[in-house]
Amino acid sequence: MTIKIEKKITGYNVMTEEDKAKAETPVVATPEPAKSAEIFMMGEPLSRPEKLVGNTYKIKTPVTEHALYITINDIIMNEGTPQEHRRPFEIFINSKNMEHFQWIVALTRVMSAVFRKGGDITFLVEELHSVFDPRGGYFKRGGKYIPSLVAEIGEVVEQHLQEIGMLKKPGPDEHQKKLIDEKRAEYLERQNQESAAEGEESSAFPAGAQLCNKCQTKAAIIMDGCLTCLNCGESKCG
Repeated sequence: MTIKIEKKITGYNVMTEEDKAKAETPVVATPEPAKSAEIFMMGEPLSRPEKLVGNTYKIKTPVTEHALYITINDIIMNEGTPQEHRRPFEIFINSKNMEHFQWIVALTRVMSAVFRKGGDITFLVEELHSVFDPRGGYFKRGGKYIPSLVAEIGEVVEQHLQEIGMLKKPGPDEHQKKLIDEKRAEYLERQNQESAAEGEESSAFPAGAQLCNKCQTKAAIIMDGCLTCLNCGESKCG
């Protein structure tokens, strides 16, 4: 093949067979080393002091033969200042019943780790409440429905957070509470009169009360043509 050179030659170089092979070999890009993901710490975990204050709660459920004893220890933050407050630091659950020992130990260790990380821990209450036992829940004293043993542990955690001021106790306002008390007294008086006539024992809430969807307590009755809860004041009529 003849190639016509129209420009002036200023230099030349002899290409060998090895140079031709290198020129025909495709260049493969070398991948860059993968960078490790950056870990962002939300805060330094709290260190355990020598002494902690706390409360122990006893719960007896129909799903366990023996009672559970739940101990929640608190650490005092900003001690001696106007910002002094208590927050949970660790949780322990003890019982003679070893049936649930494995998952209870795992649960308490995870919860204690969340406590020590700091920040908002109130989300644990909602997470525990949302656990349902596939075999079904049970009613505790007072008529409140508990969907699982884990949910009752959540009840204890919620009660403790309310006692130390991290959660506000839910409930009706003063006007609603007064109205509920009046309606409850009126209804119970009528029920007690009927029960006394029939020789039955009276209870905190009427025997035929329905389960309230808001507070999960068997305290909802038809009053003034409307389904009203005698425990939390929830009413279908607003």
